[in-house]
Amino acid sequence: MLYFWAAFIAALDHIFIRRRIHTMRYAGRMKRLRILPALAFLLALTTVWPLCTSAAADESKYIYHIVSLGDSITAGFEPEMITNSSLVPYGFTDRLKEQGFFHGRTELANYGILGLKSDGLKRYVAAIQEGSKTTPENIQSGLPDPRMADIASGIPKAKADLKAADVITITIGGNDVQPIMEEAAKLPDADLEAKVKSMLDAYTANLKSVLNDLRVLNPDALIVVADQYQPVPEIAGAMGYAKLGKAAKAFTAAIDAVVEERQGDHGLLKVAHVAEVFVGHELAYTHILDKDIHPKQAGYEAMAKVFTQVIFGDYRETEASVGQAPISIVVNGHELKTVNKPVLKNGQTFIAIGDILQAIGATSKWDSKKAAATITYGTRKVVIAIGAKTIQVDGAAVATAAPAFLNKVGKESKTYVPLALLAKGLGLDVQYSTKLKTAFINP
Repeated sequence: MLYFWAAFIAALDHIFIRRRIHTMRYAGRMKRLRILPALAFLLALTTVWPLCTSAAADESKYIYHIVSLGDSITAGFEPEMITNSSLVPYGFTDRLKEQGFFHGRTELANYGILGLKSDGLKRYVAAIQEGSKTTPENIQSGLPDPRMADIASGIPKAKADLKAADVITITIGGNDVQPIMEEAAKLPDADLEAKVKSMLDAYTANLKSVLNDLRVLNPDALIVVADQYQPVPEIAGAMGYAKLGKAAKAFTAAIDAVVEERQGDHGLLKVAHVAEVFVGHELAYTHILDKDIHPKQAGYEAMAKVFTQVIFGDYRETEASVGQAPISIVVNGHELKTVNKPVLKNGQTFIAIGDILQAIGATSKWDSKKAAATITYGTRKVVIAIGAKTIQVDGAAVATAAPAFLNKVGKESKTYVPLALLAKGLGLDVQYSTKLKTAFINP
């Protein structure tokens, strides 16, 4: 038992202090190395982080807007990003956006800030609500996020995004809890409880201020606030694990109380209870063995499932996303399942024309002399000829490097057309997720 207790204290000394110095080193290396490739990618993150977009959304169509506020968890940070230039953020917000595609056109604006505490979020949202100019130092002193100058100057864009939001997600509190985590193993229970209470009193006051300002900006959006998981596994010491678990439950209870208190207010407010899904999975879901408490991909996936259940009511997968098919196509929320399998050719997805037309409710007329199909969808008309390097969209020629072709399926030859090009011509929205290997088509 003494061994495990010593290991637990050592884990706290290294793990939770690491969280603070990790982001400081992150910024320091940037100055010394003139920005590592991975860090350069993080710097290049815009507040809107799209998946591969094959066709721009028609401005006249309804778009479900997700806006995410918070700390590095919202940003989707993982420690390997410092040294591995091939890694890009793929956190719970990106997955939430993908889940949105099952329900319609969806956009994400991600305002996650590395190192942010609840009082920093309070000042940031207050500046957004007031539409006032601010600086990184006014938001929170010493923030390690290298994008802070752009974030501070982007108040008008953030305000517009929040006013248009259908749902606002918030992760905040990990950096508030950090100092207590560093001391937890050494403190008597009474002292630990007192520190937790003091921290939670300040946290809840800050959260209430944030919620008040968000409601001024947007009275109707669904707001979903996450509680705080604790990353230290039980193997580090059963007694300490119990202490940290108790602190995490107190954090959850505080958020639940804030939400319950505001249930009579205008607009929906809910809690994403992510803490409970991390219990017993700390090693699998976090980078704790690397002395970093951020989620691994499995952790972000678990968080996404919780948020998605709260917002959409279910978490969906496709055959391709679970390895049962090379690619999946989802049309208006329904996965297209047909004997005429999609074909990947020259980096493009091709699909049997009859299948896609039936799925979207379009009509077609075949010209055997020209080997061309005329497709009508609403007021739009697209003409696609086999092997042609252009298609006709409402009478205008549009070049394509992916001509339609005949593909033999069993004993029949089917006309296969480039999915993205056809959808764009018909005014549909096409989004492709490389992670899910799935194309989403929405009217």
